[in-house]
Amino acid sequence: MASVAATPARTPNGPGPGEASASFPTVASVPGPQEPEEEGEEEPAEIHLCVLWNSGYLGIAYYDTSDSTIHFMPDAPDHESLKLLQRVLDEIDPRSVVTSAKQDENMTRFLGKLASQEHREPKRPEIIFLPSVDFGLEISKQRLLSGNYSFIPDSMTTTEKILFLSSIIPFDCLLMVRALGGLLKFLGRRRIGVELEDYNVSVPILGFKKFVLTNLVSIDQDTYSVLQIFKSESHPSVYKVASGLKEGLSLFGILNRCRCKWGEKLLRLWFTRPTQDLGELNSRLDVIQFFLLPQNLDMAQMLHRLLGHIKNVPLILKRMKLSHTKVSDWQVLYKTVYSALGLRDACRSLPQSIQLFQDIAQEFSDDLHHIASLIGKVVDFEGSLAENRFTVLPNIDPEIDEKKRRLMGLPSFLTEVARKELENLDSRIPSCSVIYIPLIGFLLSIPRLPSMVETSDFEIEGLDFMFLSEEKLHYRSARTKELDALLGDLHCDIRDQETLLMHQLQCQVLARAAVLTRVLDLASRLDVLLALASAARDYGYSRPRYSPQLLGVRIQNGRHPLMELCARTFVPNSAECGRDIGRVKVITGPNSSGKSIYLKQIYRSLLRLASPSPQPTPPGAVPVSSLIQVGLITFMALVGSFVPAEEAEIGAVDAIFTRIHSCESISLGLSTFMIDLNQVAKAVNNATERSLVLVDEFGKGTNTVDGLALLAAVIRHWLALGPTCPHVFVATNFLSLVHLQLLPQGPLVQYLTMETCEDGDDLVFFYQVCEGVARASHASHTATQAGLPEKLIARGKQVSDLIRSGKPIKPVQELLKEKQMENCQTLVDKFLKLDLEDPSLDLDIFMSQEVLPAATTIL
Repeated sequence: MASVAATPARTPNGPGPGEASASFPTVASVPGPQEPEEEGEEEPAEIHLCVLWNSGYLGIAYYDTSDSTIHFMPDAPDHESLKLLQRVLDEIDPRSVVTSAKQDENMTRFLGKLASQEHREPKRPEIIFLPSVDFGLEISKQRLLSGNYSFIPDSMTTTEKILFLSSIIPFDCLLMVRALGGLLKFLGRRRIGVELEDYNVSVPILGFKKFVLTNLVSIDQDTYSVLQIFKSESHPSVYKVASGLKEGLSLFGILNRCRCKWGEKLLRLWFTRPTQDLGELNSRLDVIQFFLLPQNLDMAQMLHRLLGHIKNVPLILKRMKLSHTKVSDWQVLYKTVYSALGLRDACRSLPQSIQLFQDIAQEFSDDLHHIASLIGKVVDFEGSLAENRFTVLPNIDPEIDEKKRRLMGLPSFLTEVARKELENLDSRIPSCSVIYIPLIGFLLSIPRLPSMVETSDFEIEGLDFMFLSEEKLHYRSARTKELDALLGDLHCDIRDQETLLMHQLQCQVLARAAVLTRVLDLASRLDVLLALASAARDYGYSRPRYSPQLLGVRIQNGRHPLMELCARTFVPNSAECGRDIGRVKVITGPNSSGKSIYLKQIYRSLLRLASPSPQPTPPGAVPVSSLIQVGLITFMALVGSFVPAEEAEIGAVDAIFTRIHSCESISLGLSTFMIDLNQVAKAVNNATERSLVLVDEFGKGTNTVDGLALLAAVIRHWLALGPTCPHVFVATNFLSLVHLQLLPQGPLVQYLTMETCEDGDDLVFFYQVCEGVARASHASHTATQAGLPEKLIARGKQVSDLIRSGKPIKPVQELLKEKQMENCQTLVDKFLKLDLEDPSLDLDIFMSQEVLPAATTIL
């Protein structure tokens, strides 16, 4: 209960009888201004997708609750299997999928399959069918044009509104327009985000954005997992376990140095959407290269500091639209806008030949100055934080200032009123106070006396009893009634007038919401590129080149970006794919020689294969993860990052497929080998001549002969494609694949191995890729490193040699003699235990049951 009180009191050590003192606690004690934790209050984002498919074309639109924007994709052709739609679903992971109840057979079958995915992670979407009439073209256009959008000024006429929306939404994409109409119908029916609001409050829509899949590189979740692009781990703090997962050692983890939350979200988006758009990639690299220059280091650090103040603007705009703005929102918005102005001024001094600097310098318009000036002149931040509500500065509204002056003069005035009231009260009453309660008015408050037991005892002549609270009796007197008539409800009047000013200020801000949204887009892009530049500087990355004519990639002295951070010494390697020669590379070599690392390295950027003069690996050196290394370098180049290599040339790559780790899953109900087959099947069915395929140890999960046959069949299938064969890297320990000549000879196949050297009984790994085929798997050497007993290793080697030579495998003679002696001793012990004087003993039975079988075993 907020109150304004003036209390005269009689105390043993205080004023005497008839005297009064006053207290006036206008506000509670509140800590000083501090940075609001508004990000932690954001609700989990949900995406609601609307899709239509007709005559081989898709129309897609979705609503993202995180920024209250609608994204649309212009009509795009799709196959009857709806691969494009599946790709969209994989990327945006919608909470619900809305479509027409009248659908094509292919769409019905697709949605039925989607709804039946019981173990889809994290959760299968809800399928919602609306009547086909809700997707009519004309009614959809009317919904779009009549929508209540905060970014469109109310002063616009209907014609101007139509022209404005036509500049954003391509109304000639009929399927997309119908999908937008159905999405708006669904949002209005479900009232997404405003379920508890009055029905006159519409779902907030803060903008329309185009969603494009053109030139994206296809990468599935298995590939993201095996290459450790993302890796979620449980938080080590017991206090944060419930808050979710944190990023572990991953490519995203080491490159994410973003200062604002939306920069981090954009970096994750770039990672999930690697692109073939060379113009976009080079524009990203230009910014990174600029900030890597030594003379620009101070500028980069200054921009990074400013970006730390760019906060969650869409969430604030959404609250403004719903009139739920908090005190901290104004402070956050004020800091964000002034930081944006700092970014603009800094970028105006940078080379305008770089498109990002030019965009920030031009598009951070004077509307930002207007917003900052309004907030700074109107909002009383200190008073707002103290009272935990919106308050305005002095000299904004004369009427508010007058009422606040009258309210601030109340303490001395109420003290005098309380003194006069006390003079007229019974002398047994030690003190009294005059308090003010909003919506109730002024009351006389006196302490409850011991004699006041029953309700009838509360009656005092000349006073109207109101209520008892905390051993205080509250009354209306003639003077308090006069105060009500004279002063009225000051608190409520001031709040109402300040709320009206806040609403007017919100309207001014929402009318300029477009520039705030653009600030977030450009600032997050700058944040990401500064983060990538910082990582490139610290880790010694170089700029990749792009060659549309090259189908594949070339990398010189590439490194595994994660492995090199964990190892004391790292051996770089090179790789090349892109010509009609050697499209399928079969990599053999001993265990632990670095085949798998090489594959993953290739994934990050394919380098030119070179054979530097081998040098013994220093103690503690880590094998270059060949396959993974190639993949990671390629991936980094396709998101516009510098790469861990001396040189890298990236050609046309449209997809990356992997079969590297066997990811077991009980929930899927599939065996490990079946999961391996599914991974290979994706590559076989979808890889093109521009795809990169990394296969590590496929076939080892089943019978050796069957696994070898499957591996050979898959490779032969790709080789039969000729010029359209994808770029394939296969690491295997099936040396029979080469020794038995299971693959056809030709220029498309190239055999590589990890270079080793035998020094007596020791095997030295150089972790270098060279042309050739491994002579042996050297399993015994690996077993020795693992700590197996020497006897077991020697016997295994002996049996292996016998199998290769086709000779029979005989028991070890020493072991055989020891077994015979044990059997003889057992037989003697049994005979000595016989009681020959026992009449029931039958020696013939003993001989047939014990002696003869034992003797046969011994012989």
